Amino acid sequence: MGVGAIKVDFGEAAPPNGIYDDGRTGFYEHNLYPLRYNKAAADITYKVSGGHIIWARSAWAGSQRYPIHWGGDAANTNNAMAATLRGGLSFGLSGFSFWSHDMGGFVQTAPADLYSRWVPFGMLTSHSRAHGTPPTEPWEYGKKFMDTFRRADDLKYRLMPYVYAQAKYCSEHGLPMTRALFIEYPEDPGSWLIDDEYLFGSDMLVAPLMQTDATARDVYLPPGTWIDYQTKKVYNGGWHRIEAGEIPIVMLVRNGSVIPHIKLAQSTMNMDWSKLELDVFATNTTRARGLICLPSDQIVHELQMTKQGNSFKLDQDPLDGKVSWKIDRFDQYKY
Repeated sequence: MGVGAIKVDFGEAAPPNGIYDDGRTGFYEHNLYPLRYNKAAADITYKVSGGHIIWARSAWAGSQRYPIHWGGDAANTNNAMAATLRGGLSFGLSGFSFWSHDMGGFVQTAPADLYSRWVPFGMLTSHSRAHGTPPTEPWEYGKKFMDTFRRADDLKYRLMPYVYAQAKYCSEHGLPMTRALFIEYPEDPGSWLIDDEYLFGSDMLVAPLMQTDATARDVYLPPGTWIDYQTKKVYNGGWHRIEAGEIPIVMLVRNGSVIPHIKLAQSTMNMDWSKLELDVFATNTTRARGLICLPSDQIVHELQMTKQGNSFKLDQDPLDGKVSWKIDRFDQYKY
């Protein structure tokens, strides 16, 4: 019927006294039931469409084979927003690459301030959706909110080459897209204590605004140099009070990173992957690297760049002329 994926809601409430096909009760089958539940939907989807993608609420060990999962019905509060991120970090540590959540929460109508702060958090996870008690349509909240929503949405679309390459790399190496800091910095004691920030892929650190009317927050940065994606300010590792930019979230890029971007389009199906922009976030270094993966070939390539004069150049074109590159440094372009 043209449906791309089935929402596999529920699946975690196997009755303890239920008798299953193997003769065991739900007491024994309880944890396996979500896995079987996910598999049933994924298998029929594969039979019809050739893909395994579902949109599931429940999971157990092995459900990684049947992505994607989301965090369930969060309350519409700051505490629930923070708890949602903690759940996502735990999910990633359990071996799941992809995870989503309901931007703004689910249970009641989301307050505009909470929703506006939750939207960029949702856009900077692997899969994004606005779902919950109506209204969730951004235009129902007025022009100011709509403009805020659009900027966060545009950000996700412009970052699609980064998202796609990181997603492919994560699926091949068992890494989460929403990543606890200590995965990348296991030797840094401070990174083990942070549960309200995350790495989005390997090169971007995201710190959502968790407090009402917040425009800034305290952010812990792992060792090294970090560049604010929106303001272009440069920070060293440690604690900092950082103002959010026009998009209400704090997001920084690891020094020496190449972040690929694409021109905005109304749909990912309309994106022109033959013309990409490489934004080099590098200060006091002559080398930079990143990842790229074209949907047409499904191969992750490394981008290696070297500083020449005031700009960076590709050491070699990993895509052999399939893409026309535009290269900018972080301090030379504006959004």
